[in-house]
Amino acid sequence: MTETAAADPNTPRRPRLHGKVAFVTGGTRGIGAAISRSLAEQGAVVAAGYSSNSTKAEEFAAGLKEAGLEGSVVQGNVGEVDDCRNAINEVIERHGRLDILVNNAGITIDKTVLKLTAEDWMKVIAVNLNGAFFMSQSVLPHMIERGTGRIINISSIIGETGNIGQANYAASKSGLFGLTKTLALEAAFQLKRAGKLDEDSDGITVNTVAPGFIATEMLEHIPDKVLDGIKAKIPVGRLGRPDEIARVVHFLAADQSSYITGAVWGVNGGMDM
Repeated sequence: MTETAAADPNTPRRPRLHGKVAFVTGGTRGIGAAISRSLAEQGAVVAAGYSSNSTKAEEFAAGLKEAGLEGSVVQGNVGEVDDCRNAINEVIERHGRLDILVNNAGITIDKTVLKLTAEDWMKVIAVNLNGAFFMSQSVLPHMIERGTGRIINISSIIGETGNIGQANYAASKSGLFGLTKTLALEAAFQLKRAGKLDEDSDGITVNTVAPGFIATEMLEHIPDKVLDGIKAKIPVGRLGRPDEIARVVHFLAADQSSYITGAVWGVNGGMDM
């Protein structure tokens, strides 16, 4: 950095993700909505994915516009392979590129192992794990061609610790750890093979963020007494906030984070160290 550039504190800085295009699955509510807003506030054009509630999705898009942020919504079921491929293609066709993919969409169907049906198991795996795989598989050729990209998977502390009544959810979220590490290796290998990996390259990174218990609608059905018991096990003594997950995601999405790949970032208040 030149002395002149470093000396002028009044020089306006572009947002960290200026010019980037991001796609966040399940991006219109809960943690996903916080991630979408955070990426947009950092300068990215954000496409927020949703499954079925068009009214809520359009309200979310309108909220971004009112805040002076760039964003749109994309409908699709990440549990369906064709929907994954179509959604990626739609974002690229609409915006001309796709720099950041956040695989956030997830569902729960909580029952103990002996009560889980085959459908209960398959549906959760399809959305939470298969969706992340087919989204990533669909976007990788585009990222390899451009020589850069970020894939960030949203897992869960439950994937690390397990939880009674959540065998399907725990398996799907744990599966993201292995998927992340393999995708990180293969992305680097394919870039090198294409002659696009060197010391000045931002490269393609693949990482996972594993939230702990976060104050979203997914916890609304849990009785206060049970929530108090959960909080008692968290060293910082409280639930996390969606924006605290979003902050880690936009950090990993930045060009300056190009030396971080294949990593699992726990954001859980110290509940799992």
